Amino acid sequence: MRDSDGKLGPTSNYILGHSDRELDRLTAQARVLRPITTRLLREAGIIGGMRVLDVGTGVGEVAFLAAELVGEAGEVIGVDREPTALDVARAHADSAALRNVSFSAGDPSKMVFEQLFDAIIGRYVLMFQQDAAQMLQQLATQLKPGGLIAFHEPTLDARSFPPSPTWDQCCRWIAETLRRDGTETNMGIKLYSAFRAAGLPAPVMRVEAIVGGGDHANDLVNWAAGVLTTLLPAMQRFGIVTSEDPSIETLIERMTDEIAANGSVVMRHLEVGAWCQMPAL
Repeated sequence: MRDSDGKLGPTSNYILGHSDRELDRLTAQARVLRPITTRLLREAGIIGGMRVLDVGTGVGEVAFLAAELVGEAGEVIGVDREPTALDVARAHADSAALRNVSFSAGDPSKMVFEQLFDAIIGRYVLMFQQDAAQMLQQLATQLKPGGLIAFHEPTLDARSFPPSPTWDQCCRWIAETLRRDGTETNMGIKLYSAFRAAGLPAPVMRVEAIVGGGDHANDLVNWAAGVLTTLLPAMQRFGIVTSEDPSIETLIERMTDEIAANGSVVMRHLEVGAWCQMPAL
């Protein structure tokens, strides 16, 4: 493979970064999202023997899901701009003795591969692009006729009922910080228009949400606290919080106790999947 001379509009900086703590958080998040993404890939039509490109693969969790679905007769290539994340992905692949998945560093919208793909997939990728439609359009040139393109993106719509004020405030801070940095926090619900603007067929779409109360809210609480911790310097830089506001050291405990005391059910955000099949020649 090689980098092409094609140009892609600028992307926003990836505000969450690639610290060891953030890479660990991504792995934990992947465990929670795994069932949703698996259902999306299966319904989209990822099957044995396919050659698949995973865009913005990060630590490789979506690539590993796809590798299970395509089996030994298939192949998955995960691409990401961040070499540090790819080092983690390769280590996981080696420890699991996965032979049908590999990883490469680069901008997937600018890379040219030796063979076209049966499917191109991604999770939480388009939300960080300044022009998601343009990226989709360029990625589609790497698909075989009749190939599939499928993306899983969020729409940040966190809420609680009965209200849990600490959870609600934490999620508002996260969403506002991401928006201020240029992240499209409503990418999930905008997938249809992005596909169409890219000249792709109208996608099939599905939506799910992760919700929970009591002990079943633990994954959600850990997610919120983890993201807030990573984003805290940016929150302070944007003036969204003061240095005293979040009280990071006690945040998990305070959210957990409040959710339990109020009998609250909390929801993180909407998990939206969209996919389409390119015309066959």
